[in-house]
Amino acid sequence: MAAAAPIVNAEYLKEIEKARRDLRALISNKKCAPIMLRLAWHDAGTYDATTRTGGPNGSIRLKEEYTHGANSGLKIAIDLCEEVKAKHPRVTYADLYQLAGVVAVEVTGGPTIEFVPGRKDSNDSTNEGRLPDAKQGPPHLRDVFYRMGLSDKDIVALSGGHTLGKAHPERSGFDEKPWTKDPLKFDNSYFVELLKGDDSDGLLKLPTDIALLDDPNFRTYVELYAKDEDVFFKDYAESHKKLSELGFTPPLTMTALFAQSAAGIAVAATVVILSYFYEISRKC
Repeated sequence: MAAAAPIVNAEYLKEIEKARRDLRALISNKKCAPIMLRLAWHDAGTYDATTRTGGPNGSIRLKEEYTHGANSGLKIAIDLCEEVKAKHPRVTYADLYQLAGVVAVEVTGGPTIEFVPGRKDSNDSTNEGRLPDAKQGPPHLRDVFYRMGLSDKDIVALSGGHTLGKAHPERSGFDEKPWTKDPLKFDNSYFVELLKGDDSDGLLKLPTDIALLDDPNFRTYVELYAKDEDVFFKDYAESHKKLSELGFTPPLTMTALFAQSAAGIAVAATVVILSYFYEISRKC
């Protein structure tokens, strides 16, 4: 069962910006960008494009869902977000969690990701098993991400988000290692380190990471992103936005209204200019 969608007006947009500032301070002070990004991904990653269920609807706040094995440890991020939610109760959990993911990327040096608010909260959890299993290979990755409606490029670009954070044995069963040498800096080093293929560097390489090298189509993107960070940032921002909006139809926000107004003004100006030239041509 979903709650009513928030009314996205000027006041709601102001609350979003205030929440953004509070999240920026919280994430910077607590150095919790990795887990905030994981929270946003896991709330969105349950989406099923066929049944139109799951997705970024805030349901990960429910005990039935945050106790799923794949969500182990995310109660920490949920509780941290409550500090911001208490200050901005009008902001939905669904918007708050996705905004936290966007801010986590930005404060660690990553790309700016367009954020469109208006998601409504759900009080229903999805069944366990919709999120990627790190022990699996390319077929599993495609099964999971294609179910969401995402592509091979999205799979690899989003995997680059592992530039942040490290594994926690009590949550994942993997050794406590980071994927990169600076787990609090968002850059393309995940791909650079992955291509080195050196297991003696003390960095984490999961089966799903190795899968990106073993599959020719995935590897093409890995090599591209390792070579060109600007391309990675561009593709990551697009894929992250897509993930954060799965099953979400953005409302007519004030920004959209402004765009419509601007378009109307442009059309009117064009008509005036054309009329002017028409009159000049008649006089000539």
